[in-house]
Amino acid sequence: MIDKKTKVEGKRISREDRQTVGHPFSDSPRMTCREVNVYYGDKQAIQNTSVDIGVNEVLAMIGPSGCGKSTFLRCLNRMNDTIEDCRVTGEIKLDDVDIYGRKVDVVPLRAQVGMVFQKPNPFPKSIYDNVAYGPKIHGLVSSRYELDEVVETSLKKAGLWDEVKDRLNQPGTGLSGGQQQRLCIARAIAVSPEVILMDEPCSALDPIATATIEELITELKEQYTIVIVTHNMQQASRVSQRTAYFHLGDLIEVGPTKQVFTNPIHPLTEDYITGRFG
Repeated sequence: MIDKKTKVEGKRISREDRQTVGHPFSDSPRMTCREVNVYYGDKQAIQNTSVDIGVNEVLAMIGPSGCGKSTFLRCLNRMNDTIEDCRVTGEIKLDDVDIYGRKVDVVPLRAQVGMVFQKPNPFPKSIYDNVAYGPKIHGLVSSRYELDEVVETSLKKAGLWDEVKDRLNQPGTGLSGGQQQRLCIARAIAVSPEVILMDEPCSALDPIATATIEELITELKEQYTIVIVTHNMQQASRVSQRTAYFHLGDLIEVGPTKQVFTNPIHPLTEDYITGRFG
C-alpha cells in the first residue's frame, strides 16, 4: 500500500507512486488493455495504463478535467485515429483480438464498440432512419421487416419506443435533449455491439433526463459491457460496478465502486473523492 503521507496536491507524482493500485484486472474480461500510452505529437497524454473491462459490467472513469479519461475512452474503439498527430502504443484486445492489429477494419470495430457522446448528435434524418442507418450500412438485415424489428427492438431497449412509435418519420433533431441522447443509444444498440462507450452522456441533460439515462444504463448492463466517463461522482457511484480514477494521464486506482468511494487506497483518489482538489 502506498504511503498515505505522499505529497499529491495537483503535482506530478513519482514513477514509483504511479503504479495502479486496487483491482485493475477481471476474471471475465471483455476488453483487456496493457501498457497503453497515448501521445499528441510530443506530448504524452496517457502513461502505461493497464486495465480490464469485464463482461456485463459498468466501469466508470473519473478524475479532474484534462486527466486523460476521455482520451483513454477513445482508444477503446480507435476514435483517436481521427486526430492528427495522435499515436497509441501498447495493446488493447476485444475478445482476445488486438484492435490495433494491421488487419483490423475500424468500421466493424466501431459497430462492436459503439459510442455515445457528451452532446446528443442525432443524424439529420427521421427517428426511424437514425436507428436503421447502422444495420443497413453494415448489412445486418435482409428485408424491411427485419429492419422494422431492429428499429423497434433498439428503441425499446433505449426506453424510447412508447414516446416515438407514432412519429417515427419525424426528424430526430426535433426530440428533447434527453430523448435525443436515448435515440443515440438506440442507434448504437441497433448494430449489436459488445461494448458501449459513453463520454459524459448526461452532462448536457436536466436532472430528470439524467435519471432516465442512469436507469437505462443499469438495464443495458444485463446485455452489454459499458464504459462511462463522468465528472459526476454521484452518478459513478449509482451506475457502476467498478470505478477507475485518472490523474494527469496516469490510471491511479481501480476497484469496486463502493470501496473506491468509501475507502480509497491511493491518497490521490482520496483527495479527489473528498474534494481537496479537482
